[in-house]
Amino acid sequence: MPFLFDLHVHSLISPCSMLPLEDILAEARLLNLDGVCITDHNTTQARHQIREGVQDDGLCVIVGQEYSSLDGHFLIFGPHEEFEPYLPAPEITRRVNRAGGVIIASHPYRAMQKVDEKLVSRGIISYAEGLNGRNSELENSLAQNWQEKHGISLTGGSDAHCLEELGRVGTLFTEPVRSREDLVKALKNRNFRPARNPNYKQLVHWLESYGGAV
Repeated sequence: MPFLFDLHVHSLISPCSMLPLEDILAEARLLNLDGVCITDHNTTQARHQIREGVQDDGLCVIVGQEYSSLDGHFLIFGPHEEFEPYLPAPEITRRVNRAGGVIIASHPYRAMQKVDEKLVSRGIISYAEGLNGRNSELENSLAQNWQEKHGISLTGGSDAHCLEELGRVGTLFTEPVRSREDLVKALKNRNFRPARNPNYKQLVHWLESYGGAV
């Protein structure tokens, strides 16, 4: 049984986001997501406002962060640690790996936030976001080329900052993910792939049919 997670969502804790935590969870349920990851900029503060793990209705909520390094943005899952901002990518990668976590290059071909491919070719970065809901098709395609060229694993996430963006794309796991520990294990096992959410288009069609806004 596959498990679809949106690995990249920003709540109001991120200054650039318009998404309250309760709205994120409600929308994730409408879209039939199995899980959602709150990845605010440079903080795991959301863990103080929400219970991690499987909720009463089965939705799994995990808190990570999107870290701003000198070499681009990176999703971090595992340690609930507040790192000083703008460390070089090799250093933040070393710290996350030492703590038993996973670090993923976010939208590596987005203008002004690019991640140098040399970090991948040198084996410093082993994961990248190959499907980002806010990227252009070209930006996603360039990131996806890294899998063929360097053998790295690719994730997907909406990078949602507003309700309309949530759940467009995600990461499909082939093993159960019910906790932060499960997520880190599944990522390290590499039993996943980026995927588009078929329920997103169905929900948009339903809302448009009934005069709703998307």
